[in-house]
Amino acid sequence: MNTNTKSDGGGSRARGMLRAAGRGFVLAVVSLPLTVLSLTLTAVSIALVPLGIGLVTTPWVLTAVRAFADRRRVLAAEWGGVRIPSAYRPVPEGANPWTRTVALLRDPATWRDLRWLPVDMTAGFVTALLPAVLVLYPLEGFALAAGLWRTMTGGPYVEYGPYWYGFVPVSDQASALGAGALGAVLLVVAHRYAVSAFQVHFRLTQAVLTPSQAELAERVRVLTETRRDAVDTSAAELRRIERDLHDGAQARLVAMGMDLGTVEMLLDKDPEQARKLLAQARRSSADALAELRDLVRGIHPPVLAERGLGDAVRALALRLPVPTEVTVDLAGRADAPVESAAYFAVSEVLTNAVKHSGADRIWVDLHHADGHLRISVTDNGKGGAAVGAGSGLAGIERRLGTFDGVLAVGSPAGGPTMVTMEIPCVLS
Repeated sequence: MNTNTKSDGGGSRARGMLRAAGRGFVLAVVSLPLTVLSLTLTAVSIALVPLGIGLVTTPWVLTAVRAFADRRRVLAAEWGGVRIPSAYRPVPEGANPWTRTVALLRDPATWRDLRWLPVDMTAGFVTALLPAVLVLYPLEGFALAAGLWRTMTGGPYVEYGPYWYGFVPVSDQASALGAGALGAVLLVVAHRYAVSAFQVHFRLTQAVLTPSQAELAERVRVLTETRRDAVDTSAAELRRIERDLHDGAQARLVAMGMDLGTVEMLLDKDPEQARKLLAQARRSSADALAELRDLVRGIHPPVLAERGLGDAVRALALRLPVPTEVTVDLAGRADAPVESAAYFAVSEVLTNAVKHSGADRIWVDLHHADGHLRISVTDNGKGGAAVGAGSGLAGIERRLGTFDGVLAVGSPAGGPTMVTMEIPCVLS
């Protein structure tokens, strides 16, 4: 029983050793050229920013570096069990190149990635390759002991003296057996420490890529603010529903009840007047039903729940007085809260465009890429829209911020206006 347990433990450790060696070798060989390329392109791109070329290339290069670093975070979690949090500040996709470049260069996480690149190509490369070296190097010692020493020390290699394996000079069979013994010792070391050596690589990556306490505190502050905004928005929405019910459908239903009471009294005395009041009560009931439907649509449109965001926005566009073209490229549906936030954000942007832009044409584009739902609303109006205190766009920005979403507005004087919204999410 104990023998089998020890055998299973030894086999498991051997498999772990071979797995660490293979993964470490692949990681070292693949990552080194990518790390060197990333660092070189970043340095050249940032250097070209003053010439204007870097404004175009830097966002693309730094976004690729972020993706590379995020992939290494995934490998650290899957291969090493090491969790490395990410704290990138969101950058709106629709912003102009200058805004995106400045936003990326102001993000502390960007410079943390750039500090990690030279560490990864040096110490990171060594620590990733070390398990493979510990496993493969003993094989050479065994080969020397099996007779390879004659090839390595004979023929054209005679004039170079003994062949060194580690600290063992190999020149005859006895010294070759010493090399084999050293190889056996190294294999024992690899069996015991290869997995731990591979862990060193991920611990090094974690030490460089982990956000500072100040960044984590800033992240907590932003989440606290967005949660407070979400609570305030929900409270305001509840007050709006109560006000709409009180001033609209409730008032009509009360009036209808009074009319029916009057009809009851007039039914025998003045049938003609009773019929008029019944007709009025019927109109009031129809109006109350319409207002209740509008209210339900304002809370959560049935088409959104049943058919998804794309069809809900198309239905919204059909009710606008301005011709609106909607393009949808969504391979699935986002979570219901995300769809709801996106729908009402689009609704408010379209309402603003109809009321204030003077546009005679509006375009809406919805698509999902790179783990983000991206929505752009463009109109050919007079422009001049801006995110500011008290504006509807500021409210939309707060709504999106609840889901780590961002809002970008491009609206030069004379138009056109383009409002871009981006929410991280997955589709199912």
